[in-house]
Amino acid sequence: MTQIVVLPHVELCPEGAVIEGREGQSICDALLDAGIEIEHACEKSCACTTCHVIVREGFNSLEPAEDIEEDLLDKAWGLEANSRLSCQALVDTTPLVVEIPRYTINMVSEGGKKK
Repeated sequence: MTQIVVLPHVELCPEGAVIEGREGQSICDALLDAGIEIEHACEKSCACTTCHVIVREGFNSLEPAEDIEEDLLDKAWGLEANSRLSCQALVDTTPLVVEIPRYTINMVSEGGKKK
């Protein structure tokens, strides 16, 4: 199992968390398995950006994003150079530190906080 440090997120993980992911498991599934309810509006089919995360440590250990993921990331709120869709980024043996952005594009387009 690989350690994933989840930085605090005001709604989803206020205290932050240290979770584990299986090699080959998506970051999204690792978060969901740990009870961190990250949005995944397209049901993890790489068709939206709601599961966007910023990989603060361990980014270079991830397989490169495919073109479709890169195209979608261009629409993500709070995009950074080390952003990934958590449904597409697969855990390997390198520990990760991830940040879930404060907002998703759905929340921004709906005018604010998710209810």
